[in-house]
Amino acid sequence: MSHKIMIPLHNNEVAPRFDLATDVLLVKVKSGGEISERIIVLPQASADDLCALATSDGTDAVVCGGIDDEHYQYLRWKGIEVLDDVIGPVKDVLQAYKDGKLSCGDNFYRS
Repeated sequence: MSHKIMIPLHNNEVAPRFDLATDVLLVKVKSGGEISERIIVLPQASADDLCALATSDGTDAVVCGGIDDEHYQYLRWKGIEVLDDVIGPVKDVLQAYKDGKLSCGDNFYRS
């Protein structure tokens, strides 16, 4: 079974705010741990567009920094897991997700 993850980006890190990201990493993690990635660039920052992308792409989880309650609740209502308040480089975040160790509030800059 595979999982689809969406991560709003700021350079190579999780974007600090969901609603201000224009670059989005879409990741498919297959059961064997194999990863396929693609980046979508939105014409403008929009939390509504990110939510629409997540629902239309069959996303299982959104990993993000800060997200307003309205969009958080919408994604949860659509059955999408939201791991918010996550800070750090995307490669570290993805590894933690693959290992089943990613949680809300994780900061990958702490020692």
